[in-house]
Amino acid sequence: MASTLWREDHPGANGHKQITLFHEGDVALVLFDFIAGGVLADHEADGYVTIHAVAGELEVATSETIHHLPAGSLLVLAPGVRHDVTARVASQMLLTVHLVRPDAP
Repeated sequence: MASTLWREDHPGANGHKQITLFHEGDVALVLFDFIAGGVLADHEADGYVTIHAVAGELEVATSETIHHLPAGSLLVLAPGVRHDVTARVASQMLLTVHLVRPDAP
């Protein structure tokens, strides 16, 4: 599926394209396809984030450390952790976000 992303008419942003595979309620799964050097710029989510390096090699930087993720690696980030992702080589990433909503009063 990721290989078809680059055949779409719209250009990739910052060296990557993405497609949402599933989004229901508070859970989303998004597949990213990066060219070497592609970046998903500094951001955060109001929920748990899992980053699965499907292919290639990713670098995930937080304020605390830099995580090196070769293909097959999985990283879990707590809600509100700012991070960015850089593809060291052409890479694919499956991103899952599970939002955490405050309890209703």
